Amino acid sequence: MWRTMCPKPPWFLSSISGRSGSESVLRQSSMKGKVRKTCKSKKLPCPSVLNHFDQQYSEELGDLWAPARAVLLDPPSWQYGVMLNRFSSVADITQLLLAQGFSLLLPQTDVSKLPYNNASSVSNSTHQKGKGTLSHLYFSKCPPEDLSLQPFITYHASSQPHQSELPLNFPQSSLQCYIHLHPLRFPSQPHRPGQLKQYYLLNAASLLPVLALQVRDGDKVLDLCSAPGGKAVAIMQSATPDLLCCNEPDPHRREWLAKTLESFLPASLSSRVMVSAQDGRSVGQSESGFYDKVLVDAPCSNDRSWLYSSDRHRGQQRLEHRSRLPLLQAQLLRSAISAVRPGGVVVYSTCTLSSLENSAVVETVLNDFPDAEVENLWEEIALPLSKYFAFISLPGHAGIDPQPFLCPQNVSASCSHHRLGILVVPQPGKAWGPMFLSRIRKKG
Repeated sequence: MWRTMCPKPPWFLSSISGRSGSESVLRQSSMKGKVRKTCKSKKLPCPSVLNHFDQQYSEELGDLWAPARAVLLDPPSWQYGVMLNRFSSVADITQLLLAQGFSLLLPQTDVSKLPYNNASSVSNSTHQKGKGTLSHLYFSKCPPEDLSLQPFITYHASSQPHQSELPLNFPQSSLQCYIHLHPLRFPSQPHRPGQLKQYYLLNAASLLPVLALQVRDGDKVLDLCSAPGGKAVAIMQSATPDLLCCNEPDPHRREWLAKTLESFLPASLSSRVMVSAQDGRSVGQSESGFYDKVLVDAPCSNDRSWLYSSDRHRGQQRLEHRSRLPLLQAQLLRSAISAVRPGGVVVYSTCTLSSLENSAVVETVLNDFPDAEVENLWEEIALPLSKYFAFISLPGHAGIDPQPFLCPQNVSASCSHHRLGILVVPQPGKAWGPMFLSRIRKKG
């Protein structure tokens, strides 16, 4: 079956070479003790998109929209995460991160005890020394986004890791992501065939759907809309599933996905990680009930990216396309629920604030699946991580509260506003997101 879906080796493609669009060069000698700032003209928001956001989000988010708007319009305030690759040697990068004042987002398990952890045997972390450069070319479903806007900050810190201050009952993870209170950004590493990268740069909120998926060793997992591959990489940092099928029907995005996998996963995992080219809307029929876990990181109207559409015409095109997205998203979610086994889970996520693409999609699809139910992520993820992210949760499109509930820090009480999912809203000092996630379990 998998040979039919994935007829070629998953990511070890000899024809793939050169530099990934979202990657740039790390020069070790220029990274010690500082983060560089490069010069580039300031991006301007697209007026038609901003006006549309103002009308929709002021109604949906109430008083939370003004600070969220301020963050989205201020790229220098955006924060970035650095996810380390457990299959590579990362001791030098860890020391650089600690010297810059980064700290771990999640409590850690012992990575060395995980299956297929090859960090000690991989010799791929050597970089040429010289003057550091940054590439301004990037493509991302949820980009962290402006490589050029990096404040020049020299930070002297203890060489000991800053551990996450999460509740003791929060599950430990082998996923190592470092974050900073300030908007510091490491430069990316280039794609080099046959050599594993040490880290992946991302908006740390994009890891939340992976945490919600709760992948365990031996699971069969489907990443339904996988390109560019960041969440697939994060899944493999979290566990060693028996199978991870990364689906991407678009050939150009699929090549990009393959390059990402080649850059982060060793050849020893080639029998476990597959690349599929199916239409995601049909997987529920062709693979009905096969998977333990399915991630639907759906195509969406990426607020951060769309706000900076190149011109009015492009912005108007995107707004017209936006109205058609909920239908596609609902079709993908239906397919995912059909593809998961009884007792299995589906996580649906987007990187937009729009309730029409978030809670409304979940609510619509659940009406067609009486054997599926939404699980509570409020107490599992939102409350424990409220120190780092600004969460809200809406009860559904039909009953939107014009003043949605913002998760306060250090609150342990249960909250009734968790019915359809949780939403990370960018706020000053917590400039992560947008990111919506909902976990649906098919009853066994």
